[in-house]
Amino acid sequence: MSLIETFTDYVLNRKSLKEYVEFRKTTKERGEFNDTKLIQAQENLERLKTENPEIYEAMYTTLDAIYARNAGLTIEYPLDFIRQILRMYKSSLSVQQIYEEYKRMLDHYHHDA
Repeated sequence: MSLIETFTDYVLNRKSLKEYVEFRKTTKERGEFNDTKLIQAQENLERLKTENPEIYEAMYTTLDAIYARNAGLTIEYPLDFIRQILRMYKSSLSVQQIYEEYKRMLDHYHHDA
């Protein structure tokens, strides 16, 4: 399994990104995010799950819907998801606003041509 496939598995199955960081240390491949960002993403996910469980579930529901449409580069889906998670608690936007922006991605993916 390639590193991006492993990363995708961790994201889709809600596995700990901190564990993924440890796994990645055993490979010679480089990932999209550095260790610090992945750990921050995991902390944001944990905070979101505690403070806004409905948004937490909605984010994953949207990710599932994006995969179900299969319209675009599938390797980008988990990367985009984590990018949005990293924006949470860091920007002036609320988690609800970030979720609404993420949900609009369903309208923007196009088939590979």
